Amino acid sequence: MTRIWHQSFTVLDDVPHYRDALRRHLDAVARPGTTVELHGMAPGTYPGSYPGVHIGHLYLTNLHREQFVRAALEAEERGYDAFFIATIPDTGFEEIRTLVDIPVVAFGNASVAFAATLGSRIGIVNFIAALEPQLRRNMAAYGLGALVGPIVQVETAFTDVMAAYADPGPLVEAFRRAARTAIAEGADVIVPGEGPLNVFLADQGISRVDDVPVIDSLGTGLALAETRAAFHRRTGLHPPRTGLYFSKPDPAMVKAARAFYHGASA
Repeated sequence: MTRIWHQSFTVLDDVPHYRDALRRHLDAVARPGTTVELHGMAPGTYPGSYPGVHIGHLYLTNLHREQFVRAALEAEERGYDAFFIATIPDTGFEEIRTLVDIPVVAFGNASVAFAATLGSRIGIVNFIAALEPQLRRNMAAYGLGALVGPIVQVETAFTDVMAAYADPGPLVEAFRRAARTAIAEGADVIVPGEGPLNVFLADQGISRVDDVPVIDSLGTGLALAETRAAFHRRTGLHPPRTGLYFSKPDPAMVKAARAFYHGASA
């Protein structure tokens, strides 16, 4: 049995169409014996707006990152086999992998790395334009920056993606238009951006636009989490423990620092 903690950037109970589609999709693509447990942000995280607004502001994103850190520490303490950061900006990825030894897999990192096994110029199609600088910075840090070509926005908003489950046609066509723009700019593989768009496309059975593959980003991340969990059990495989971006601090020091900044909530 493999238990994977899926961490969303959304308050899942606020978006039941997405939550239910996510459940269906991950259950369909998980390997036999894998349990994926869905977790979202705390209720009330986004008063008066939603992730599509917050995620475009660095300070707000950094504040919300603490929920991902807290979740990862809890996942390891409770014996999960892997932690899956299921949002394309990979919120907290670099910090979290320095804090826990269980495998940590991130949506953006995993999907672009996998796409590179299919083609040589990756196009990202998403619906939050403000994310582009963060995505490019992340990919450069991962050593994948040269592979990422056009980043094209679907002409829609977060609420439109949620509404599309009742009337999928307009969003399907908007995605195809955006994908064809990316293809015209040289993309030979398409990575769907944010989780809600990815799950919607998977729900509609869309895996190609013309002659170009559209990967299942969440399915790819889950598959990598399952593989990493298996290798971790077998050999203890985990990232290097050297330098600023990988060394693991003393857990007591981490606990004290978190208590100072976050009090009982840490």
